[in-house]
Amino acid sequence: MIRTLKPLVLATFAGLLILGAAGLSIQPVMAAGYDVQAPARVVHVPDGDTLTVRRWPASWSRAVGALDRGVRVFVVRCIIAPQGGADWCLLTGPAQRGWVNRRYLRFLSP
Repeated sequence: MIRTLKPLVLATFAGLLILGAAGLSIQPVMAAGYDVQAPARVVHVPDGDTLTVRRWPASWSRAVGALDRGVRVFVVRCIIAPQGGADWCLLTGPAQRGWVNRRYLRFLSP
């Protein structure tokens, strides 16, 4: 009986190990960042479109909200994109918190 369960236990363990490694590999890497703590306005969004607010600082991340052009938000911090990609900023806005691409923000004078 124990001899027949051994392959099943090993296969289950291997599957869990692979699943755990895959889960870690799709989490965004914490990049170097800088605190902003400043208001900004959403810009460069085409007419009739919205800026997607994402759960993580990556274009493949799940959408958690959307902002219209001209909406004022508060930027908490931004991260520097590795390998020359786009910077992402963590913001708080009208009833939402998430990440947006830095190129869609214009910081306001204090």
